[in-house]
Amino acid sequence: MKQILIIDDDVHIGNLLEEALEREGYRTLRAYSGTEALLVLRQSRPDLVLLDLMLPGLNGEDLLPQIKGIPVIVLSAKVDIENKVALLLNGAVDYVMKPFSIQELLARITVQFRQQAGKTTTEVLIFDQIRLDLAQHQVTVADQFVKLTRTEFAILKLLLQHDSQVLTKSVLLDRISVDTPDCTEASLKMHISNLRKKLRTASGREYIEAVWGIGFKLKSE
Repeated sequence: MKQILIIDDDVHIGNLLEEALEREGYRTLRAYSGTEALLVLRQSRPDLVLLDLMLPGLNGEDLLPQIKGIPVIVLSAKVDIENKVALLLNGAVDYVMKPFSIQELLARITVQFRQQAGKTTTEVLIFDQIRLDLAQHQVTVADQFVKLTRTEFAILKLLLQHDSQVLTKSVLLDRISVDTPDCTEASLKMHISNLRKKLRTASGREYIEAVWGIGFKLKSE
């Protein structure tokens, strides 16, 4: 199930968005300021962000460049074309004017998820000597084929997609559930241990680092 973060200090608009999105089968997160949004993003990894620009404290324009690797649709009453162009160049995938039609916004969200799915089918993820081919469902390490279980493949894919970030156990479990619903909190450590061993055997080095009390990340030499 896709998860969408709503960043808007207008409680009424946020509630309308939340109700509409949940009716469509999405899960939602809420943040009411730019600073709160950063805290939420440190703990969760939504699939898409709806970002209002007029936020208290850290505003939307300053927050946008700090949202890495997640598609952002800007919601704004600003009509300045130069401002719109700047936001799109600065990382937003779309720009919706307030007041907006809920149906139009839902359609734009659907388009973004379709585009993401299209990119995923042909993507090859690379980190150092690791090469993961999503289309072929194959992994090579130092030019050697490494056979992974479905759960190990899902974990490695997620780590490669966010290779500069620490992923918490809860985020890992939530995101890999799309590909492998059988993984539980109790078995996650075992799956990661087996994955680390396979990568180490093929390459002679450790690729996955445990960050105590938080989660896991890829390890650069």
